[in-house]
Amino acid sequence: MKAIVYEKYGGPGNLQLKEVPTPTPKDDEVLIKVYAVSINDWDHGLLCGDPINRMMFGLRKPKKQILGSDVAGRIEAVGKNVSKFQPGDDVYGDLSGKWGGLAEYVCASENSLALKPASMSYEQAAAIPQAAMLAVQGLIDKAKIKQGQKILLNGAGGGVGTFAIQIAKLYSAEITAVDSTHKLDMLLSLGADHVIDYKKEDFTKNGKQYDIVLDVKTNRSVFDCAKALKPGGIYATVGGSIGRLLQALFVAPWILLFSKKKIGIVALKTNKDLVYMNELFETGKVKPVIDGHYKLEDAPAAMKVFGKAEHKGKLVISIEHN
Repeated sequence: MKAIVYEKYGGPGNLQLKEVPTPTPKDDEVLIKVYAVSINDWDHGLLCGDPINRMMFGLRKPKKQILGSDVAGRIEAVGKNVSKFQPGDDVYGDLSGKWGGLAEYVCASENSLALKPASMSYEQAAAIPQAAMLAVQGLIDKAKIKQGQKILLNGAGGGVGTFAIQIAKLYSAEITAVDSTHKLDMLLSLGADHVIDYKKEDFTKNGKQYDIVLDVKTNRSVFDCAKALKPGGIYATVGGSIGRLLQALFVAPWILLFSKKKIGIVALKTNKDLVYMNELFETGKVKPVIDGHYKLEDAPAAMKVFGKAEHKGKLVISIEHN
């Protein structure tokens, strides 16, 4: 089968299209014929070889040489212990920790997948798992969003943010979305009430406060972000540099003690809310935002765009089969 492989850490130039053996599913796995896969921050971090990923997945060279966790496709074969699915089922899910999605075929545990609704394209399905889970778990599970609250989304123009805007609108929230100039019109079209160009205005210094700050970028001091919270407000980060995350972890009790403002980190629970997302999609309440059209051989170009944060919503790679 064809796959995008990287054998050493670095930039998108290290990604190569190669012929590799088609995997064989274990007893509790299924073999998926992949039709679409999306790119996430974790893919980019693995490719670049940041220190945390090196410690987990190979100090000097990557142990996992095929990236891609958010996949959508059709089941080709099942292991003898698989009970949830059968060949021919259309499925999607997040394979974080295993990866392998940037290929024509990948094996996955049945517990990491959900059935894909017939009305949902493979590309739309591949855009959902990780980004939508972080949006749901950040707003609903961590921040406990309530009707009519004021919410700020920092880094709103990517996958997590575009899902978060649509989910927050279900709660009639007043949404302020922060991102770069070329994404602001798109954010307004999704339902944002206000937009901020981060190059022109600092949301931590303009004196405005919110019930919830959901931070996708986590590129600001937690102390600064806390200034943008109302008393009793909640700041939740879904990712970022290890330094910022550690800061959030250690200063949270002190900020709560002195200001009654809560600081939280969203620990991703993979695939937990896929059924919920199916419901929102099929009722027309949420739709993935997909930027561009890429084929498997275009993965290096797509990863380059991702690294520059130039994309709107999700970058999805379609895989054609002969």
